[in-house]
Amino acid sequence: MSTNASILIADDDIDLTSTLSEYLSGEHYDVTTAADGEQAISHLRHKKFNVAVLDIKMPKVDGFEVLKFIRSDYPDTKTIILTGYADLMNVMECKKLGADDVIEKPYDIGDLFDAIAYVLKK
Repeated sequence: MSTNASILIADDDIDLTSTLSEYLSGEHYDVTTAADGEQAISHLRHKKFNVAVLDIKMPKVDGFEVLKFIRSDYPDTKTIILTGYADLMNVMECKKLGADDVIEKPYDIGDLFDAIAYVLKK
């Protein structure tokens, strides 16, 4: 899968963002990471992203607020929620706010790659 698509990963789990960044960069994605929602919004204001992979529970600004910001200010950016809190209420809220996909942690890296490829084709 060779692409120049730009991906923002926002999660307060530094090990996860580092691992995902390494995997996705290896697949030729342009990857930027954020340790919290506030940093994610700052990155979004300064760079165009094709896909944002967001955690729900983050310090300062949570994933729901980042998702709302993306939908209102950058509606062309596709969003994938990657969360350990994928109960029915959170999934419904993510979909209501316009998330393109929701993946529960722990996840299979292949499932995430498939989800990214899918939302990029939408």
